[in-house]
Amino acid sequence: MGRAPFPAAPPAPGSTPAAPSGSLPGAARPPGAPGAAPGGVPGAAPGTSRPNREAAERRTLVVGRGISVQGTVQDAERLVVEGTVEASMIQATELAVAPGGVFRGAIEVQDAELAGTIDGTLTVNGALVIRGTGRLVGTARCRRLQVEDGGQVSGKLEMLTDAPRGPGQPVGEPVQAGKPAPTPQPAVEPAPAAAS
Repeated sequence: MGRAPFPAAPPAPGSTPAAPSGSLPGAARPPGAPGAAPGGVPGAAPGTSRPNREAAERRTLVVGRGISVQGTVQDAERLVVEGTVEASMIQATELAVAPGGVFRGAIEVQDAELAGTIDGTLTVNGALVIRGTGRLVGTARCRRLQVEDGGQVSGKLEMLTDAPRGPGQPVGEPVQAGKPAPTPQPAVEPAPAAAS
């Protein structure tokens, strides 16, 4: 019981060691907090920034392995499912279902990567990538589709063909897989009847 629950982080080269309290000067602060290191990375050199900063700053919900969540999820821009999620309707920017992860319900996202299982309705306004371990059961609508060798799709698949849109905007007319999109035919006037 004499041991601290988390080991203290080593001080950055050239800095003074921080006091145990996170509220004292020199203590590590979350990115964007007043007094945090430039670039959002604690202890980083000035002028450096985290790669793919936009993705790092998204509001992310991670449902870890062995964890089960039921209900509604609001205001999560990125949802990472390693355990099990059962939800009625989720709107997010990005969905990632890890191997062994299960999502049941309805979700609308901009991009999705599936290495686990989705059982329900998935609408992807951008790209849907189904990895070799991924399994999609139910209905999926997407604009772009990539299925790796071993990936499984069971159910109804529709390809969206209208202009890209954001989550929450109405879906245009989808084109069902296996049926070619109708091509517009030019108007043809009937030829005059030949006199005999």
